[in-house]
Amino acid sequence: MFSKSFLVALSSIVAFGLAACADGPSKRIEPTWEQAANNPLVPANYRATDALLAQIRPSLGNGQPMIMATVVNIDALDKSSTLGRLISEQVAGRFTQAGYRMVEMKFGNAIYMKRDQGEMMLTREINNLAKSHDAQAVVVGTYGESNDYVFVNLKVIQPNTNVVLAVHDYVMPLDSSMRSLLRRFGQQ
Repeated sequence: MFSKSFLVALSSIVAFGLAACADGPSKRIEPTWEQAANNPLVPANYRATDALLAQIRPSLGNGQPMIMATVVNIDALDKSSTLGRLISEQVAGRFTQAGYRMVEMKFGNAIYMKRDQGEMMLTREINNLAKSHDAQAVVVGTYGESNDYVFVNLKVIQPNTNVVLAVHDYVMPLDSSMRSLLRRFGQQ
């Protein structure tokens, strides 16, 4: 039926395959410092902030402070993730680099969705915080996941009127790095 040489060759291939499996899973290749420096997350968030800055410069000065709310999951507005908190930190940092005074605020319930209208509104707590810090604007944001992408929406809102002064949307690939940032700490 099968020749002896065919069976020897087949058994060699099987043995080689089993030996390769015996070594266990392949080792993860660690990123380099150069790869880390070229990661596109920070530049993407800076470009988004620059787009907001271009829209608000005519109407807002950099004398009065601003507040950065935590960027939250659009499907669970009381939850964020490592990604949401990083976006918030990087956006606030970029506003600071542009000369705006940012009040350091760490809170998760920055916004809620008005069910009947589907529009973003500031909570009373944010309004009160804005008044107590004499903030001229609040930066809020949401993110949503699809199978392949993370969609981010950022807005600059005037706290006393809830008027949107600036808005910017951008998309990031949902790669393994993004999945890690979204799942870390269980979508808190």
